[in-house]
Amino acid sequence: MKKALCIMATAAVLTTAAASMAGAETVLQLGTTVNEQDSFQVAAEKFAELVEEKTGGEYKIEIYPNGTLGGESDMLDSMSMGMLDMGIITAGPFVNFSEMMGVLDMPFLFANNEEAYKILDGEVGKELLDTLEDAGLKGLAYAERGFRNITNSVRPVEKAEDVAGLKLRVMENEVYTATFNALGVNTVPMAWADALTAMQQGTVDGEENPINVIFSYGLWDYDQKYVTLDRHSYSTAIITMSLDKFNELDDETKQIFIDSAQEAAEFERAWVAEQEADQLQTIKDNGVEVVEDPDIESFREAVQSVYDAYPQYSEYIDRIHEELGE
Repeated sequence: MKKALCIMATAAVLTTAAASMAGAETVLQLGTTVNEQDSFQVAAEKFAELVEEKTGGEYKIEIYPNGTLGGESDMLDSMSMGMLDMGIITAGPFVNFSEMMGVLDMPFLFANNEEAYKILDGEVGKELLDTLEDAGLKGLAYAERGFRNITNSVRPVEKAEDVAGLKLRVMENEVYTATFNALGVNTVPMAWADALTAMQQGTVDGEENPINVIFSYGLWDYDQKYVTLDRHSYSTAIITMSLDKFNELDDETKQIFIDSAQEAAEFERAWVAEQEADQLQTIKDNGVEVVEDPDIESFREAVQSVYDAYPQYSEYIDRIHEELGE
């Protein structure tokens, strides 16, 4: 996969260079692992539209969904090496490129979207994006994956003890794995494309994702009979650029990319909010049993050990609580 990805990315670099030499528009490639119905596509299209408009057509962004340019970790590797221009990547894999990014994955860190936006769009969020530069990545803005919820094919989950023993796919992320291990789950970290196959074949019982993902992938067709709206973690979707590619831009264009990413992120967040009620109803209409008011306190108590296990995040967690007036 990585060899093929490198060949594709190198071809993209050569194409971009040839276009620039010919005085044509500069074409940048942006990859995602999701389908065209997903909110990432909404963010990507808006971002591309804004960049092209604000640069007077000098820069054009081509969008490659469905994992065409590789899995999320593969794309981050390629961006860090300057072989891929851009991607919109779920928060999970970033901890492998900057340890401090893992603080955003801590369970039940935010109570609602407004709290998340306040932190992500503020000083703490910007500081965390800056930590990615040591890995050759430029985080432009936080779009939204959303609050994550448990789905499974076995039983309704109404309290923490109900999830114990289930075999669930989790993102390839240490904090997520620790969180579900604390709940007694048999965790299976794997890429999303593999997770769909695993659910279909019954090699995992379920997974955890926001409502928009459950809807856009029609997870009821993957034997996911039960959804629990536990909102255990708020997951971002970072509009990311190769730092090498970003540094090739002049200062004015750099700011255009940053501003366009933030505007696209806020546009996508609003789109997600508008869609969520209808999406949840569609999930129910397809026969899925939805537990809308689980015993959240039982989950909070069960995962307290995760906070104890990551003292390196305590300073950021204290700052977040202070910002939120807690």
